[in-house]
Amino acid sequence: MKILLADDHALFREGTRYLLRQLDEAVQVLEADSCRAAIDHAHAHDDIDLALLDLHMPGMDGIDCVVQFQHAHPAVPVVVLSGSESRLSVQAVLDVGALGYIPKSSSSQVMLSAIRLILSGGVYLPPLLLNQETLLVDGVADAPPPCCLTERQMDVLRLLAAGKPNKLIARELGLGEGTIKVHLAGIFRAFAVNNRTEAVMAAQRRKLL
Repeated sequence: MKILLADDHALFREGTRYLLRQLDEAVQVLEADSCRAAIDHAHAHDDIDLALLDLHMPGMDGIDCVVQFQHAHPAVPVVVLSGSESRLSVQAVLDVGALGYIPKSSSSQVMLSAIRLILSGGVYLPPLLLNQETLLVDGVADAPPPCCLTERQMDVLRLLAAGKPNKLIARELGLGEGTIKVHLAGIFRAFAVNNRTEAVMAAQRRKLL
């Protein structure tokens, strides 16, 4: 396993590098202290499994860093590490395609669990956000209708029932694919199901579709 870790604080990189070795004794951690260095590292290594990017590094705004990194290396999953727990920051990085947002205040076990989830194809959000309504859309929180899903989750559910894949759902709703995955996770939790088919069937039983 090869993980790229970009953060401008050497002490944080050292601690995180030690932590990442708990994922796999053979994990190789590539370190960068800026977004430009992270992009250059990824140019030199075409087998990176995951990129962990600090949201605030010298030389480039955090969102721009995520966008430019993904433009240069679209096949590498990106996770943001940040000292901020702002809902707006989380929304912004998900909308540009990041697959996770891990606050630096998280415990080591939470961080490891989040990384394992993302490596297995999931999306990770801080518990603080999951305990509230999932995301902001256009800067305004969705109000939950009586069915316990947000309006945006209902939009996703209708397109899901029409058989549309995540990419098309994202395009129709004007959202990032990472955001769609987060809404799907919220739908699955609400219905206590594990997949798209079960979610649609549960919605039909509740006469939501």
